[in-house]
Amino acid sequence: MNQRASGILLHPTSLSTPYPIGDLGPAATAFADFMVSSGQRWWQMLPIGPAWEDDSPYQSCSAFGGNPLLVSPDRLVEQGFLGRQDIELLNVGGGGNVNYPAAARLKLQWLRKAFEHFQKHPRDGRQSEFDAFAHAESFWLEDFSLFSAIQGEEGTSDWTRWDQELRTREPDALIRAQKFFAYDIRYHQFVQWQFSVQWEELRAYCKSKGIWLIGDIPLFVARQSADVWAHPGLFKLDADGNPTVVAGVPPDYFSKTGQVWNVPVYCWEALQQQNYRWWIERLRTALGRFDVNRLDHFIGFIRTYEVPAHALTAMNGQYQPGGGAPFLQAAREALGSLPLIADDLGATTPQVVDLLDQFQIPGTRVLQFELGANLETHSALPEQHPSNSVVYTGTHDNDTTAGWYQKLPGTQRALLQKQLGVNSREVVWAIIRAAFASQADTAIVPAQDLLELGSEARMNFPGIANGNWQWRLKDGALDHEFAQRLRNITLACGRLRSGEPRPAPRCLGGNPTAHIARRAYELYERRGRQNGQADQDWLLAERETTAEAKR
Repeated sequence: MNQRASGILLHPTSLSTPYPIGDLGPAATAFADFMVSSGQRWWQMLPIGPAWEDDSPYQSCSAFGGNPLLVSPDRLVEQGFLGRQDIELLNVGGGGNVNYPAAARLKLQWLRKAFEHFQKHPRDGRQSEFDAFAHAESFWLEDFSLFSAIQGEEGTSDWTRWDQELRTREPDALIRAQKFFAYDIRYHQFVQWQFSVQWEELRAYCKSKGIWLIGDIPLFVARQSADVWAHPGLFKLDADGNPTVVAGVPPDYFSKTGQVWNVPVYCWEALQQQNYRWWIERLRTALGRFDVNRLDHFIGFIRTYEVPAHALTAMNGQYQPGGGAPFLQAAREALGSLPLIADDLGATTPQVVDLLDQFQIPGTRVLQFELGANLETHSALPEQHPSNSVVYTGTHDNDTTAGWYQKLPGTQRALLQKQLGVNSREVVWAIIRAAFASQADTAIVPAQDLLELGSEARMNFPGIANGNWQWRLKDGALDHEFAQRLRNITLACGRLRSGEPRPAPRCLGGNPTAHIARRAYELYERRGRQNGQADQDWLLAERETTAEAKR
């Protein structure tokens, strides 16, 4: 993360495919190609686990598993598990927003058919690969596949409503269930194997193109998950398996009454007694899939805001200590280096800052927050960012930058235009340039901002359960013209390797480095966008801005 680079935030579900949802197939490799042509090196995603009832990737029935809806039917055809006619007959629902019910109906049907083919042709050499995968992932896969099989029989993932002997995991009952559900258990393991196969193919392709992947690890897991069922002692539950307290956040920018997440909180004393093995295995799995992982709600490792389980708002919660430095130290001893990014937004504490410094974990900066706060006080643009940080125009929880800008009061919109030195039509790309010109080593832009989309393309409304996570790219939206424009800015801001890497721009005279990037881009536009000119324009802009600062 200490190399000056940039990237795009785009969840695979948002890729344009002929199906009701994006996946790990040809659209994913095509997006990697766009990353290359546009000069980007980081592809950031949201959590890739099986989404729960509200389709949120942050509410998953497994902290380890992959989302079956991300499995590509095209890749299943390539492997010989399906025929092209199998998916062409049902190939409907592409375009528009993600349609989760339709995606589940089609993809689970295809996966069942692929599994049946796999079972009927045991001599094709793939059985040994499958068995090796199941053995390597047994720490979580055995519990998850049994949980999924029982869930299908019981008709609910709320394991507190299952038969008592299964709910309490009595050993004899588990043995009987493993025998009774043997076929379904193998099916769920097959699905996870195929997710792993396709994921490794995509990651290898990205690596061959010089693209690195950033994952996202939610701090908490869903109550109705295989993890809580299999490890109830690691969570604050009552005798029936129900949470005594749930996690949330106090009133803040997103909600005046706070947020109640209805997820169980960890019993860190129990985790410490097992030397944090469950969490370490979770990190091991994530680090095996991604080059770097974002730790969502990082402050929760310092302290967790606990709300009574049946509370309607988060007004009356209280903080309890988290795992902190002992947990991260144990993880580092077990795993070596910890390539992580901290989601340290919101009301941070000195303990968070100290923990990030101790483990050299970069924090997060969001320009929408910084610009908005400064506009309220009529002050200058944000100060320079630490090099060991990741700057975003916005995140999955923010409005799009275009939507955010349109909702500003008129006086603040005018002030922002004046400070950026652009008109209203250029504000979004001016903010993108400001992010890329930042001192931060890494700059990430959501795909919606590249396309200058409005609030209709927002990914998530925090505190609102339904209607989120549905936005998708339109086919052909990220074309060659977009790639060239983004590449030019990337080069001008020193984030594209062309021969020797361009050093990070200096912050001159107390002014943000966005001044240099804007000057460089203006020069580049004036010269008619000639290929190879952006790097020279950067040097000229830097000299001019240096002279201006000295004057």
